[in-house]
Amino acid sequence: MAVDHRRSFFRGCARPALAALALLLLNAPALAETYPARPIRLISPFPAGGANDVLARALAAKLSERIGGTVVVENKPGAGAVIGLSLLAHSAPDGYTLALSGSTLAVAPTLYKKPPFDPVKDFAPVALITHYPFVLVIHPALPAHSVPELIQLAKAQPGAFTYASPGVASSQHLYSQIFKDMAGIEVGHIPYGGTSTAVVDVVAGRVSMMFAAVAPTLALIREGKLRALGVTSLTRVEEAPEIPPIAETLPGFNWLNWTIVLAPAGTPTEIVGRLNAELKTIMATPDMRRQIGQIGMTPVDTPSPAELSSFVSAEAARWGTVVRQAGLAGMQ
Repeated sequence: MAVDHRRSFFRGCARPALAALALLLLNAPALAETYPARPIRLISPFPAGGANDVLARALAAKLSERIGGTVVVENKPGAGAVIGLSLLAHSAPDGYTLALSGSTLAVAPTLYKKPPFDPVKDFAPVALITHYPFVLVIHPALPAHSVPELIQLAKAQPGAFTYASPGVASSQHLYSQIFKDMAGIEVGHIPYGGTSTAVVDVVAGRVSMMFAAVAPTLALIREGKLRALGVTSLTRVEEAPEIPPIAETLPGFNWLNWTIVLAPAGTPTEIVGRLNAELKTIMATPDMRRQIGQIGMTPVDTPSPAELSSFVSAEAARWGTVVRQAGLAGMQ
């Protein structure tokens, strides 16, 4: 009899729980329809004023208009965007905290001894937003006017030249390592605390070369303060079609930075799906495409969240290989 009473008790407890679960499932579409019920926070893990932060603010303004709610940008820079992304990974998965990320998402797990996050397990990818190439620039005093000439010069004087980057394991650092390895040259690395100071020293001739974002560097190139030798994309960029791809000299050299909007893992699929659709629409508008073009980025026709998960996995594997080959694995 005691056993029967216990069974009756558990059955009695189960009924309300099952009823609640059924109600939640029935109301899943309503969740997306009523979202957002309060302001959404978009973490920008970049310093204010840079291209990625400009992108975050443009996205927030457009998304606010589309969803009829407020999207507030919150700057959380530091550790190459790791601080902001770690904050997102530990946020409630309710759709009210998002973040913009670049390739740090794929680089950091291999770079750190204790990875600050898992790019696949800790996030729900919402939308791929942009991609953009970099340009290899040198100080004009160097007697090289093409990538082959630069490689020939560096081989003739091993160790005589240096390259700048905004920091260890930054995209520019890794691009330079890949370039060195593929070209078979020795060039010393000088890391800086940011891009602007690195560019200043290349312009001044204190450093020989660096990879820099195309849009902010074009004025210096056209004023003759820097000489552009090649872009990291397979095709020429619209803003400067005279600059050839590095891949014309080093086949297979094809590296683009990208930006992606993320939510914490476990965010309801209805909300992720809605945000994906809204951002896809936003990035297709002429006004947004114009704004993105002004900061040297190209809008991406984002795939579905499921396809994005595969993209993130592939990029984490790709960048992990680069970090290991550069001898940077576990250095942080």
